[in-house]
Amino acid sequence: MKRHVALIVETSSIYGRDLLAGIVRFMRMHDEWSVFLEQRDLFKQPPAWLNDWHGDGIISRATTPKLLEAVKKTGVPLVEVTDRHGEVDKPQVRSDDAAIGRLAAEHLLERGFQRFGFCGFSGEAWSARREAAFVASVEAKSSTSCSRYNSAWHGRAARAWEDEQQCMADWLAGLEPPLAIMACNDVRGQQVIDACSKLNLVVPEQVAIVGVDNDELLCRICSPPLSSVIPNAETVGFRAAELLAQLMNQEDPPEPMQLIEPLGIATRQSTDVVAIEDRDLAAALHYIREHACRGLSVSEVVKHNTISRSTLERQVRKYLGRTPQEEIRHVQIKRAKELLMATDLPAERIAVLCGFEHPEYLFVVFKRITGLTTTEFRRQAKPRSRGKIT
Repeated sequence: MKRHVALIVETSSIYGRDLLAGIVRFMRMHDEWSVFLEQRDLFKQPPAWLNDWHGDGIISRATTPKLLEAVKKTGVPLVEVTDRHGEVDKPQVRSDDAAIGRLAAEHLLERGFQRFGFCGFSGEAWSARREAAFVASVEAKSSTSCSRYNSAWHGRAARAWEDEQQCMADWLAGLEPPLAIMACNDVRGQQVIDACSKLNLVVPEQVAIVGVDNDELLCRICSPPLSSVIPNAETVGFRAAELLAQLMNQEDPPEPMQLIEPLGIATRQSTDVVAIEDRDLAAALHYIREHACRGLSVSEVVKHNTISRSTLERQVRKYLGRTPQEEIRHVQIKRAKELLMATDLPAERIAVLCGFEHPEYLFVVFKRITGLTTTEFRRQAKPRSRGKIT
């Protein structure tokens, strides 16, 4: 006889959906559950039906004191996957927020930054844990203290977006570029990018930004696309289902609290940079990133920026280890990779979109840089690649 399990998990975020995918994977392996899932968002109140529900177990990511009280009345086992609060007196599986903060710090430190900021949500335990780990990591390896900005995510204390954007812009205006910022999640990362645009701060040359969750649609809507830490939400869901099965079988779980480390970082343009104090060089590199796929030449870069060709050649070699012409090709090939992975466009069309006058030249350059033909690269690329684009 199958056990009846309720999933109180939001479906409005990529994290919640990936968590559900992990639960489904466990179900497919064992085929012992009959599941009820209520479509919901993260802030919805506990469902009214729970008071009269007679099931066998619950996995919840929307736990509130009211829900805990309702669950206590049902007497059924509950596994907590909520990360919005501190420790709770229930078996719990969640992402390792400290590891997420440290990974973001390492990612930005590797790029040579010495000034840092953290942008989070106040009153959210997961954000606070990421902030503490990030700040400790960067301050241990830099000579300045990490600047912080926090405000309410929702509720009465949350500001209208226009007011929030102005407050965030005021915070950014008081910081000296170049600097690197960790946003507590991709929603916050998009807001930081928007605030930088309001101030005409160039991302990533003046402000590098990394978010968390790797919500691919949201990250690619950002301009430039947002780099993001990839939490292992699917494993969180799988482990939570595994833990609930043990509880329903009246077994003693080996670890009532389980922390799941992140998978890595999806590197996109918002951190694809090294820290550069020279503003003229930063502006020239930004110009290359913006115009490389329009058939840009090094002479045009010099013409439209306040930097001599000799200085451009020397400084680009110093910071990036390649020539300005190689940097233009680097941007073009990276864009070609993205189009090969994300679209079904023929390579000849991709060549045009990446600024190559003749498709044959794209094929030659692509093979020289990647070691693969465009066809081989597309065949090997996963449909939903979440790894690093180099």
